[in-house]
This record gives sequence, C-alpha cells and structure tokens, in this order.
Amino acid sequence: MSTITTKDGTSIFYKDWGTGQPVVFSHGWPLSADAWDAQMVFLGKAGYRVIAHDRRSHGRSDQTWDGNHMDQYADDLADLFEALDLKDAIMVGHSTGGGEVAHYIGRHGTSRVAKAVLLGAVPPLMLKTDANPGGLPLEVFDGIRKGTYDNRAQFYKDLVTPFYGYNREGAVLSEGIRDSFWLQGMMGGLKGQLDCIREFSEVDYTEDLRKFDIPTLIVHGDDDQIVPIGASALMSAKIVPGAVLKIYEGAPHGLAQTHQDRFNEDLLAFIQG
Repeated sequence: MSTITTKDGTSIFYKDWGTGQPVVFSHGWPLSADAWDAQMVFLGKAGYRVIAHDRRSHGRSDQTWDGNHMDQYADDLADLFEALDLKDAIMVGHSTGGGEVAHYIGRHGTSRVAKAVLLGAVPPLMLKTDANPGGLPLEVFDGIRKGTYDNRAQFYKDLVTPFYGYNREGAVLSEGIRDSFWLQGMMGGLKGQLDCIREFSEVDYTEDLRKFDIPTLIVHGDDDQIVPIGASALMSAKIVPGAVLKIYEGAPHGLAQTHQDRFNEDLLAFIQG
C-alpha cells in the first residue's frame, strides 16, 4: 500500500493512478478513497493523474486518538501535496471532504491548486445558529453521534437509505452500494469517526470560502437529505467569487454514484474548461 507519514507521525494511505495534471479527491464521512473509484478511473483514462487519500481514522490510514479535526485534516492533505510534489492540482471534495478542501485552501492557500470542486459539500456551516437559521439543529448531529456510538454497524447500513435517496418513490436500493458503504465505514476507527462529526457539523468554513481565488465548481442535489442545499451550496455559491453552481434536480447526497456518468462529464468539462 502507498502511504505517507505526516509531520505528527501518522500514516496516511493514498491511491495514485495515471499521469498528467493531478486531480486530488477528498472523501465524505464515514467513507474512504474508494468512494471515488469511478471518478478516478474515468479521469485517469482521460489523461489525468488521480489521487485520493483515506482521511486519518478512516479507511486504511492510522486510527488516531488525537488530531481528528479539520485543522489536522487540512495539514495532512498539505503533507500529501508536499510529499508527492503536486502542482496545478484540481481539488475535489464531497461532503466532509468539501470542508477539507475549503479548509486546506483557507489554511494553506492555492499556490499548488488550479481549480476546486465542491460536491454535496458541508460548507459554509451545517449547524443551525442565530446567524445561520437554515442549518440543522444540534440534536440532529447528536443523534448521528449516538447512532454511531451505540451500533455503528447498523447505523451505517441504515444511513445508506437517505444518503442515496433510496427512500424516494421509484428508487431501487442497490445492495452492492450498501455493502460498499458499510465496508468503507467499518474500516475506520470509531473514535476518529465520532470526532469527525463535529468537524462536518459545527465548523464554520465561511472565512475559508472567502479565500478562494481559483475557478470553483459547486455541484449539489436539490433532494440532498444529508446536507440540505439551502444552507450549503446555495450559500457557498454566494461567498466564493465567480463560483459556478450546478444543481441536479432530484439528486441525493451520494450523486457521484447515483448520477455517476453525468457528474463525471461535468467534472471533466470543468477541468478542461
């Protein structure tokens, strides 16, 4: 397996396929780099170098007790960029990974980055506050914490249904996707996955988004039951200068799988544009 060792001694697993301009993927919670396989193969065949890592305490990376927070996630990603000497990269982040991309740019700048893509991403802030009335109440995230802590094996199986919109009329649940989601989730460490819930729910990425100075594509499903579009993509598109917003009508949170071909084509067009 390919790994780097971060400055704090943590082993981070990554995939590095193909050659050409690098496209770097950041996955959502509680998944791993495997969530991006279809996009990586598609862009790899189109002539790009595609890279995806397992966030610490997720997938095949070290399960750490400390450091499971967005500052460290962004620094881990910076260590990966440095170790692989990535330049002129396109960053792509889904859900929590969108927060990771935003915070990387806010914390480390865009000297190595050419473009950014936020897919079903959590920025600017998922939590409902007086200043963010469109967010979700803290009780929602406390419920995620409890479900994950009490019986994460069952919770991850159940989470697949709203994640991919399988509870909508006409939708057919894919047992393969559910098994893959469950396996990726169970590969990670419970402590780090619990810590990560705060990072995707309570961290405010507004100031990170204001530091974007590169072309940015924001893609979101308007039937996203995990990261509602109103407090996320619609707000981010107003904050990021010149951002392009694409809304997929009726699409769920996991649209990289449910709308795979359409998203792949939109991603390639944006990269080449």
